[in-house]
This record gives sequence, C-alpha cells and structure tokens, in this order.
Amino acid sequence: MPFSNAISLIKLLFIKEKELYVFIHRITGYYPRDIRPYELAMVHRSKPVKLANGSWANNERLEYLGDAVLDTVVADFLYHTYPGKHEGFLTSTRAKIVQRESLNRIGNSLHLDSHVRALTHSSSHNSYICGNALEALVGAIYLDQGYKHCRKFIINRLIKKHFDLNNLVKTEQNFKSRLIEWTQKYHITIEYELVDSYTDSDKNPVFRTAVILGGIYASDAVGYSKKESHQSASKKALDRLKQDQQFCEQVLATATQ
Repeated sequence: MPFSNAISLIKLLFIKEKELYVFIHRITGYYPRDIRPYELAMVHRSKPVKLANGSWANNERLEYLGDAVLDTVVADFLYHTYPGKHEGFLTSTRAKIVQRESLNRIGNSLHLDSHVRALTHSSSHNSYICGNALEALVGAIYLDQGYKHCRKFIINRLIKKHFDLNNLVKTEQNFKSRLIEWTQKYHITIEYELVDSYTDSDKNPVFRTAVILGGIYASDAVGYSKKESHQSASKKALDRLKQDQQFCEQVLATATQ
C-alpha cells in the first residue's frame, strides 16, 4: 500500500466525514488531503451552509472553477487524440462531452445525488443538480490534488469510462456547436450576448442570451444556466436560418472572406 494511502487510512479513523471521505476514494481512486472542498462541492445553492467566519456558501464557485478546468482538460485531450481534425470538429466534440446533459448523466451514474445537500422541489432545472455538483467536484479535486491528478481523473474516470469516443464523434452535434460550425464554414462572426438575468419565483437565477450573427440579431432564449440559454438560442437561430431565406442571405452577406 502506498505510504500516502496508509496515512489517509489512519486519518480516516479520526475524521467525522467518513462516508464522504470513502465515497471520494471510491470514485477518484485516492483519499482526499482536505475534505472541506469536497464537502462544499456537495452543497447546492438552494441549501447553503454557514462557514466558520459567519458567511453562507454553496458550490457555485467550485462549479465555476471545475467548468474551466474541464474545458481545458477536454480541449487538450481532444487536441492530442485527434491531431488531424479541424477546429470545428474539436469544438463540437468538446461541447458534447461538457454539455450539461452529459455531465448530469455522469453525476447520476456516480450517485452524487446521494451526497448533494439541496432542497427538493419540482423546478425543471433541478435535473442539472448532479451535473453542477460534478463540475464542483472537479473544482474540489483541482484545489486538493492539483492539475495533474485532476486531469487524470477527468480523462480516465470521466471521458474514457463514460463516453464511447468512436460513437460520440458520429452523433448529432448540439445546437450551439452546429451553429458555430455553420459560421466557421461561411466566415460569419458569432456572438452570444447576455441581455438579461433575473430570478424566478423560487429565487433561481434565469438567463436570457441573444445570438448575433454577422452583427445581426438572430434569436434569444432563456435558461436556468448560461449554457442552457446558449443552446436554446442557438436552436432558434438555426431554425431561422433554415426557414427565413431573406434573413439567411442578410447574414451570409456579412461574410468576412
């Protein structure tokens, strides 16, 4: 047994959070050095915890960090796995891996729901709680173990275990990736602009995003996350390009090359 694991087992005898400690070992292959970021990763915004300094906290900061680390690791992994593929392919494939639905599916398969602290109610965005917790978990791993171990976890225990890459690259792309590839093909600029944000009746954040193609407004949509609003707005933009010939020609006329 590695010396570090032996020390961790000794520490396990004296800590209160044995269940979470063992759970993290089961899904990552190592024992945490510091259990605190993992505890916070399991705290949904609907049920925050009070810290020692008197402030209230949830997993959104860790989710932000984990999202950035995921994007970097997945981009690096795909770049080296598919050396002959163009940017559009890499972008769309990464999007399939890090999209909310994929992360939520993995989070459920890891049984993160059994450890997430959250209020249960029927809002539709609650289906993403496990996906958000998974991003927060990645953030916790990064803080506790560093980039090298976090990268290993993402590649070996998330990507390789939960995705069939051969099938993944053949499946239908998500709406944002399809729209990005279309703009790259015709040399059209694309912007996603956050035009509004507010809270719904359950005090959950809602985001409205607009898609701008070649400087021309194309569509807008709302979502319980920025990513969700991007997807919905992209779908509307794609539908409009397909159904409104005049609009499509106006956008194509803005091509930079």
